[in-house]
Amino acid sequence: MNLSGRELRNHIFLVEENLAQLPAHPERKEPVYGCVIRLVIAMLRAQGIKVHIDGAENIPADGAALLAVNHTGYYDFIFAGTVARVRGGRLVRFMAKKEIFDVPVVNFLMRKMKHIRVDRSAGAGSLDAAVESLQQGNLVGIFPEGTISRSFELRELKTGAARIADQAGVPLIPMALWGSQRVWTKGVPRSIGRHHYPMWLKVGAPIECSGDVVADTKALHAAMKALLDEVRADYDAVYGPFPEGQRWRPASMGGSAPTLEEAAEIDARVKALKAERKAAKKRR
Repeated sequence: MNLSGRELRNHIFLVEENLAQLPAHPERKEPVYGCVIRLVIAMLRAQGIKVHIDGAENIPADGAALLAVNHTGYYDFIFAGTVARVRGGRLVRFMAKKEIFDVPVVNFLMRKMKHIRVDRSAGAGSLDAAVESLQQGNLVGIFPEGTISRSFELRELKTGAARIADQAGVPLIPMALWGSQRVWTKGVPRSIGRHHYPMWLKVGAPIECSGDVVADTKALHAAMKALLDEVRADYDAVYGPFPEGQRWRPASMGGSAPTLEEAAEIDARVKALKAERKAAKKRR
């Protein structure tokens, strides 16, 4: 695969040449979110990052949709949100864990950008907030794996995405992101300098929700897995081959990242350690 048939937009987005140029969406005028996006684009340009986007036409030009994205790194919110930027400057309201909102300045920004606070101890409230945001016509982003995948393979999905999309009556759109883990992720040293790491996003056709959340979640997993296989193959075809044993690459692709099973064991140990520290803090 080569990069012919693509054009560069906003200095960092490599999109298909036939992707329609849409008029500016009213969301583009939101002052706080707009300012943050300009800063983010400047940061990505400084790092020499280009973001490939395939299938952006599957993102509605107007109206609501739930975007379900795989989770490999701490920059995923940034990269997953870029797809809406090439759709008339639309914005994505992400579901994010409550700890992010606990930081005062960050809390102010997150609320101004209408992101959705997720409290895992009170999941129903977060679900209702996401449904409400969708019913207001927003694009909402969710990472249905629930946390970063240390293996960089697609983990089992929580059923929340299917529940939210079905309850709100909106399209459930699968997406796959690749390359984010090269910048900043769990268990790998950060690499946020000017390294020109490419990112690649693929957006699939909407999943038809049936109301059966188990079946719909399986369908979403299958669609996301197929997209992830495609995006990894395209990434390697354009930018590879890569040396064996690299930490940002899955074991199944010759990398040294843990397998899904090994990653699950690491996550369990980390969770237990955090619980132990929390209990010790309470005792003090």
